[in-house]
Amino acid sequence: MPLENSPRRPIRELPDELISQIAAGEVVERPASVVRELVDNALDAGATQITLRLSAGGVRLIAVEDDGVGIAPEELAIALKRHATSKITNLNDLESVGTMGFRGEALAAINSIADCALISRPAGQPTAFSLSGLTGELSPAARAQGTTVEVKELFFSTPARRKFLKTDATELAHCIEAVRRHALVRPEVGFAIWHDGKLVEQWRASQGETTQTQRNQRLKDVFGDDFITQSVQVEHTQNGIRVTGRAGIPDHARSRADQQFAYVNQRFVRDKVITHAARSAYEDVLHGHRQPVYVLYVEIEPTRVDVNVHPTKIEVRFRDGREVHQAVRHAVENALAAPRAGAAINVESERYQNSSDFRPSNMPLAGVFTASTAINNIANLGQNPSLNSASNFTQNYTQNRTLLPAETHLVSDVSAAWPPQNNTYNSSESTPADDTIWPLGRAVAQLQGIYILAENAQGLVIVDMHAAHERIVYERLKSQINIAESAKSSLPSQPLLIPATFAATPLEVSTAQECADTLLQLGLDITAFSPKTLAVRAVPTTLAKGDAVELARSVLAELALHDASTVIQRAQNEILSTMACHGAVRANRKLTLDEMNALLRQMEETERSDQCNHGRSTWRQISIKELDALFMRGR
Repeated sequence: MPLENSPRRPIRELPDELISQIAAGEVVERPASVVRELVDNALDAGATQITLRLSAGGVRLIAVEDDGVGIAPEELAIALKRHATSKITNLNDLESVGTMGFRGEALAAINSIADCALISRPAGQPTAFSLSGLTGELSPAARAQGTTVEVKELFFSTPARRKFLKTDATELAHCIEAVRRHALVRPEVGFAIWHDGKLVEQWRASQGETTQTQRNQRLKDVFGDDFITQSVQVEHTQNGIRVTGRAGIPDHARSRADQQFAYVNQRFVRDKVITHAARSAYEDVLHGHRQPVYVLYVEIEPTRVDVNVHPTKIEVRFRDGREVHQAVRHAVENALAAPRAGAAINVESERYQNSSDFRPSNMPLAGVFTASTAINNIANLGQNPSLNSASNFTQNYTQNRTLLPAETHLVSDVSAAWPPQNNTYNSSESTPADDTIWPLGRAVAQLQGIYILAENAQGLVIVDMHAAHERIVYERLKSQINIAESAKSSLPSQPLLIPATFAATPLEVSTAQECADTLLQLGLDITAFSPKTLAVRAVPTTLAKGDAVELARSVLAELALHDASTVIQRAQNEILSTMACHGAVRANRKLTLDEMNALLRQMEETERSDQCNHGRSTWRQISIKELDALFMRGR
């Protein structure tokens, strides 16, 4: 019916019950939403043990029991009213929220669509009291100190909402996931989940001297021991933002993003800034479209983050999203940078010290494969008939493409890694003693001119020599260009003879105007040509041959939400990766044992050497136990 023919309806106030039911539609989506809100309240009450009891996936019954401070009898009725809370009292409290709950809407919303009851006993009170949400009747009850919230027949007053629920098994899985999110950040609290009288999940309170120890134990309990062995510790502080947790190694990536947990001041959040920052940290080491695994805890001053964005409190807004983005990205990057082979040195040393033939501390360490020796020895890997000098390498690399101005010195740096064939190399000095501890072991053979076979304490190590050397050269190039850029306040740029113009959106125009200084630091000069057109007048020197318009659009899009420096860095790294691939030792290049050992030593010292530039593994370990199983030894 046309709007003009509709009868006019008078404006009137909605009844409180309908207001609460409308609010419930925002807060309570399914039983898991109720579980999240009630567990939030239990944690705010200082609970050390929380028990969740469910029936029919939470539709028939949701009961959350805690051992917190409890609620006074005279406050029980107030607790079920809208906008009643003990968490905040004024605007200043709202701008620096330090509790999980603060809106004062959850209990009132839940009570409007279900049969609720509160049973609580504060410390020092002789008995507990129970409050019926339907009748408001207050009566004595029996229970220890703490609070129990019972929610029966969810959506009984709004049956249409109930039809949208899934099966009991699906709703139960969502409830367990809601508790698990709390468990990952509160290792000092024990959690137990019962469904229809059966214990389905339990996480005991972790014991440990430090928060890190407690969290690692909780991560083991939730994900299993493999998560700790297949992840690295994250610990980083930048601009007052502290990022801790664990990041899964690239080999442990999954096809789905179902094990990515981010917390801001102990609150689980889904935030695009943090997700993008974590993903960008894996760009250099992750293969294809695999999804990383991580649990990250971000600690930031409460006044620098707004948690009052959405009724579910799962979304946040940062005052300076770029600072948070940089802190998270650098935290994960630094954690992934250390080669895992090198990290195994301490473990191997401890194991070796416990053995009966441990070398006394006053004996010199045998073997002379120091860092400088390895770097000198690795230079010989490029020697082959077609690539035996710097000039030949440069000619080989540049014969099918034109070098960018800033690439010239980089190519010369890489080609300099291949000295003439008469380079002196004392192989007798590199013969390792039996007691030298090397994580990647000692080279014993080369297989099909592709793989290096080495022996270490665990068993057999197989190395893809081209992939490994490609990463070594790539990291060396990145280090050189970073040193050159760090000496200047901004990236070197090259003015365009003819500015590249393009039709821009209002957001792109405003971003270019507001972030002009940041763009100049990135080597980009983007100005407004007209109210709806932008002109790119200069681009970074290393990207001068690229598409200036596409680069500008990408940077502006990232700059509007995140940290645009990742776009420039990604484009530069693509060039360096191509150069490293051309400069790395090729397949079917026969290596001596000394050359193979030199490559292994360099891998142990090079950042991100566990993956090549394309995210593929550079080495694999096969233990003695696995080898014995192949031949059925011990059976």
